[in-house]
Amino acid sequence: MSEAAAAVLVVNAGSSSIKAALDTGDGAPLRAQADLRDHQTQLTITAAQESPRIQPLPATDGDRWQQAIAALLDALCGSQAEPPFAAVGHRIVHGGRFSAEPVAITPEVRTRLASLAPLAPLHQPHGLAGIEAITERFPSIPQVACFDTAFHRTCPDVARRCALPRSWHDLGIERYGFHGLSYQSIVEQLPGVAGSLPSRLVIAHLGAGASMAAVLDGRSIATTMGFTPLDGLVMATRCGSLDPGVVLHLAEAHGLTAAQIGELLARESGLLGVSGISGDMQLLLESDAAEAEEAVELFCYRAIREVGSLAAALGGLDALVFTAGIGEHAAIVRQRICTGLRWLGLELDDEANARHGPRLSTAASGVAAWVIATDEAAVIARATRRALQ
Repeated sequence: MSEAAAAVLVVNAGSSSIKAALDTGDGAPLRAQADLRDHQTQLTITAAQESPRIQPLPATDGDRWQQAIAALLDALCGSQAEPPFAAVGHRIVHGGRFSAEPVAITPEVRTRLASLAPLAPLHQPHGLAGIEAITERFPSIPQVACFDTAFHRTCPDVARRCALPRSWHDLGIERYGFHGLSYQSIVEQLPGVAGSLPSRLVIAHLGAGASMAAVLDGRSIATTMGFTPLDGLVMATRCGSLDPGVVLHLAEAHGLTAAQIGELLARESGLLGVSGISGDMQLLLESDAAEAEEAVELFCYRAIREVGSLAAALGGLDALVFTAGIGEHAAIVRQRICTGLRWLGLELDDEANARHGPRLSTAASGVAAWVIATDEAAVIARATRRALQ
């Protein structure tokens, strides 16, 4: 398939939403998103240069994810018997140890991806559901899996290894890292915004799921997420870095089962757990509750510490880029993080930060700071075309 040729449908099934984009390669794609945070599913459709159309999808007794995917396909394809695209590219969170490149989806690939579901339980099953929905509706359409873990396969062995017996490492227990498609998007966009790609770069993907990556000359060398997407930063409902002794204590002293601990760490912790109010950063910033402020403070504190760690891995820092929902829209969060990084030589331009950049730092700053909207869909569309050439 020529890279400039036929349209590609991009499906991105996250932990709380499903995004789809019909990418023709010649302009702004037609986009649709189903938000499944609440029991009432909401579908948003955005065409080029048009206001978003929002419609509720009432909850039913069926599988909400399958229903949402079907609604997205209806929104983008209508009732056409033949799809208006030649291929489908999927964001798949976990590709395992050997998936460093996008791959065409076969029954064997689907089986291998299903075996990785325990490592990304909030994402992998939904990604597989997207594959199943496309296969059922358009069985002859080629599909490609694009992996969030692939970007980090360039990390050196020492950055990937856990300090466990070698026998467990040999079974695949290592640090994989995630959000790689977002990081790839920033690496591709930044030269056009900054004039060149900084050698020593930290990218902060701050959203409901949050992580950071140390990027040296365009290649990942360290990242905050590890074996699963639970590790690293404080997130909307995920705990981030946690002493493993806490898990043992929850099981031994409080009798929690593995399933209960998994639910606690993935869906009841993070901003939601600390605040007791919400995992939504915007709602917390608008709240007067002391618990909301404590959650925001912890989020920023941990982010500052992780930038310091990644700067150490890089041997210094030339630039910091904020992206994803919080990173792109929460000026106060960016301000708090950048203030905590003054020791690195970062000087924030408050007015630029208030208008959301793209450059956030002053001309005299020793570290450049930027805010750039990630575009995982464009990365997936290009990768899908390449994989099927």
